[in-house]
Amino acid sequence: MNGPDLTIDVQGTPNPNAAKFVLDRTVPGEGSRSYFNADAAAEDALAARLFAVEGVRALLLVDNFITVTKTEDADWDSLVRDVQQAIAAELTERSG
Repeated sequence: MNGPDLTIDVQGTPNPNAAKFVLDRTVPGEGSRSYFNADAAAEDALAARLFAVEGVRALLLVDNFITVTKTEDADWDSLVRDVQQAIAAELTERSG
């Protein structure tokens, strides 16, 4: 996904249920962090927004990328679009 001010490249991982969303900037927030449910991510605005996407099971946020692990029944085609939109929306709100 490429927006006016944001580029997000999606890369596969060895795990077919995980994908790496690489940003053209540092992921906002404090340091590297991982979450395995929405409750744990409640205090992290970006992670909370990503857990609101149906099919997101776990997150790893590091440097300039976010690894998203999906539920078994989620479909990558729609999930990728929804995750990219959630990332873009959160970063737009932070910069605006």
